[in-house]
Amino acid sequence: MDLLVANSSRRRLRAQIRDAWPPSSWPAGTDQEASRHGVTVPAGERRRLTTVLRPTRRGDRQADRVTVRSYGPLGLAARQGSHRVPWTVRVLPPFASRKHLPSKLARLRELDGRTSVLTRGEGTEFDSLREYVPGDDTRSIDWRATARQSTVAVRTWRPERDRHILLVLDTGRTSAGRVGDVPRLDAAMDAALLLTALASRAGDRVDLVAYDRRVRARVQGRGAGDVLPAMVQAMATLEPELVETDARGLSAAALAGAPRRSLVVLLTSLDAAPIEEGLLPMLSQLTQRHTVVVASVADPRVDAMTESRGSTEAVYEAAAGAQAQAQRRNTAEQLQRHGVTVVDAKPEDLAPALADAYLALKAAGRL
Repeated sequence: MDLLVANSSRRRLRAQIRDAWPPSSWPAGTDQEASRHGVTVPAGERRRLTTVLRPTRRGDRQADRVTVRSYGPLGLAARQGSHRVPWTVRVLPPFASRKHLPSKLARLRELDGRTSVLTRGEGTEFDSLREYVPGDDTRSIDWRATARQSTVAVRTWRPERDRHILLVLDTGRTSAGRVGDVPRLDAAMDAALLLTALASRAGDRVDLVAYDRRVRARVQGRGAGDVLPAMVQAMATLEPELVETDARGLSAAALAGAPRRSLVVLLTSLDAAPIEEGLLPMLSQLTQRHTVVVASVADPRVDAMTESRGSTEAVYEAAAGAQAQAQRRNTAEQLQRHGVTVVDAKPEDLAPALADAYLALKAAGRL
């Protein structure tokens, strides 16, 4: 941020200026140095000061005030005044999983049959006819087209395009839990951004609904070039709400956001109680009309607990970790029996795992 300090008096200005912002605008312990500036401005001149912000959290940052302390000629006395300023800086959510996008796009090109390997494009949507080459699947031979020409013709296929994907972010109390250094909600956002970038490049349409007891954010009807920036802006100010998510309302919001057959991706928790008491009774309404994926952030600390040994406390800790894993597997199995695809991965693995699940569904023609 730039400050323009103008001295309209007939005397030289010597001052200390503090450009105050919320504490999360800088790494801990660096705010004193970053927000304070010493300046000398001759009479009738101006100076530009730059405050470098390094926010540690996403969301809107509202400037507090600019305080000026000007010193007298001998430096023995000073006057101080503050000015309210209307500046706001929006910190966008990080897109750490962007590094996985090239490899997922390469896999997408293989599904489209746009690589030099001797395999047909996967999918269920007919693309074109071409001459047979050794290595092609003989089941792809088009015998009618072959009869009309002197060479063997095979059908090529591509994944379905222009499909609809609805991302549903659960912003209820379970999304506030921290896994490692980040809340579950932030890891879910990162996965949603990677899937949005991949699906938009694949020719599919992506919408977003963030919900707990009411709709917190919505992105709808954006084109391929606009959807990712719109998602980032909508997610920037989202915060977990310490309330139990209304599963009935969440299902209604998903059905309203997907009026025709779609891929509905629920980014929520796999905790037994919220799933069994909230989501499972409402799940049939979604699976009857849509393909449903449930993506959840797993806690690597639980895996570490199960390996604890060497003392009584460590054994109890291992037992607790094993019980938590068993409950999580049981919840995932219940969802799978309802036809739901479950993606359960650690924060750093959730985004690529969800992208892989999307590509697998696309290759199988289930979108």
